[in-house]
Amino acid sequence: MARTRSENYDDIQNGILTVACELFARQSYMRASIAELADACRLSRGALYHYFQSKEAILFAILEAHVRRMIADVEDAIAAETDTLAQFRAVIRAIVELNARSPNEQRLILNDMAFLSEAEQTSIRALERQIVEIVSELLIRLDSQRKIVKRTKTVYTMMLFGILNFSHTWFDPARGLSPTEFADTVVDLFLYGFTSPAPGEG
Repeated sequence: MARTRSENYDDIQNGILTVACELFARQSYMRASIAELADACRLSRGALYHYFQSKEAILFAILEAHVRRMIADVEDAIAAETDTLAQFRAVIRAIVELNARSPNEQRLILNDMAFLSEAEQTSIRALERQIVEIVSELLIRLDSQRKIVKRTKTVYTMMLFGILNFSHTWFDPARGLSPTEFADTVVDLFLYGFTSPAPGEG
């Protein structure tokens, strides 16, 4: 007979992911053991395996949920605006704000995704490409000078993501700019440069 799920199954499963994300980010995925995770969750190892088949399955669930959340936030940001520039600014804000709320997930996706199976990595990267393509298409629509061509599309897009993806290593909203202000600074710097004022600021 199949084991029935408890009424709070989803809450416990989400709680495991939250604790695991913090533990993996602090100790690294490889150093953190299932025994330590079970203790941190106040569960037995057997109970932990009732919710996830393996430590790898936990890591995959954390990363997949994070990227899917980003896709949803980005799509909501676009739907809320009609002007391309406003959409671009809203998308960058959504990415920065999610990353500011989820620094542990950012560390894991940048440092530990290699510990997933090839199929799981492929699945995560396919989701990430959806975000990259959305941003890339917005950049092309904003490119009035036609700087982005086939051979430079990836260069421009990934330069932008280079700014965004590693900001978790130093950006602290408590010490200066808010996530929204930081996102707007990124947009203005990327689109207009450091020495040229953004439209309306001159």
